Amino acid sequence: MSWEEGKEIETIIRTNQPRVFQLRLLQFLLLFLLVGLGVMIFSMNMIRYFGVQSVVPVARSHFQPCFEEANTLETWIRPPSKLLHSMNDSELFWRASFVPGIKNYPFRRIPKIAFMFMTKGPLPLSPLWERFFKGHKGLYSIYVHSLPSYDADFPASSVFYKRQIPSQVVEWGMMSMCDAERRLLANALLDIDNEWFILLSESCIPLHNFSIVYRYLSRSRYSFIGAFDEDSPFGRGRYNPNLAPQVNLTEWRKGSQWFEVNRKLAIDIVGDNTFYPRFKEFCRPSCYVDEHYFQTMLTILAPHLLANRTTTWVDWSRGGAHPATFGQADITKEFFKKIIEGGTCIYNNQPTSLCFLFARKFAPSALEPLSELASEVFGY
Repeated sequence: MSWEEGKEIETIIRTNQPRVFQLRLLQFLLLFLLVGLGVMIFSMNMIRYFGVQSVVPVARSHFQPCFEEANTLETWIRPPSKLLHSMNDSELFWRASFVPGIKNYPFRRIPKIAFMFMTKGPLPLSPLWERFFKGHKGLYSIYVHSLPSYDADFPASSVFYKRQIPSQVVEWGMMSMCDAERRLLANALLDIDNEWFILLSESCIPLHNFSIVYRYLSRSRYSFIGAFDEDSPFGRGRYNPNLAPQVNLTEWRKGSQWFEVNRKLAIDIVGDNTFYPRFKEFCRPSCYVDEHYFQTMLTILAPHLLANRTTTWVDWSRGGAHPATFGQADITKEFFKKIIEGGTCIYNNQPTSLCFLFARKFAPSALEPLSELASEVFGY
């Protein structure tokens, strides 16, 4: 064989070697693909019949999101940071009616007074209330029910700042009035430290300083809600026989709309499903439900807890459907002396001359003279 022929054969061999290598690599990849496909089919069948946990063991994670709140007692007893919420009345009343089964609190609880203002809009006498509350933070809470369209503009330094609750339109003399009062009570009940609940209006003023009011309510054995059996066209004359058997004529009561109740009675009012539908249907003008519903219900449920009088002074001497309103010209020391010292009443089963803690109705024009007298006459 010549040198040229040997060279040609060597060239053919060298040319074929890369092709052989590529063919073997292709075979290996095909085999790997077939094995992988087999493993996948096997795993799917194992998952189908035995569950994923038996195929792929999963370690239990101990990761906790950094924003998750610890489930401590503090998270249960802390009052809502914001009063605005999305609960409807049914949800709110259900939530507010929770009652602990154990009476003793497992934490240091400082009882507070919930001041509940039912208004149409502005609080023209708020500067007077600011003076009243000053220096007593932690002993009171404030709640405001106004027209839904009203947007309060109190500064951040005010005690009324962001104290509006979700509200609805109120019609005078209708059940919507009591709905608003129940709504105020329910929102206030969400704060477990609130122990006494006072209903007020934008025309109310405090007749004494905060310390006297707090001491008067905290030491009382009774709640201050008037409930009288009045045998007149404006008392028993408003009774509807359709209220029976839940309410009989002998149980029918009338009293002032402006009340103070303790926590137990507030829960009774908010949680009521027995009397509410009867009064809503059968107490309509000329039966004014705000003068009869709570008064009658609490007389039936807890008469031993009622002082049977209100702590809010009003003047009905001028007659008519509404009490007298007092303006700038009416504000004198002598005027308030008659209110504060003008009579006696029963407090904890003993006679006392301190009967009224608040008074109404005062027009916006009364603010300036009231502010001038506040320190000397009211003590704040």
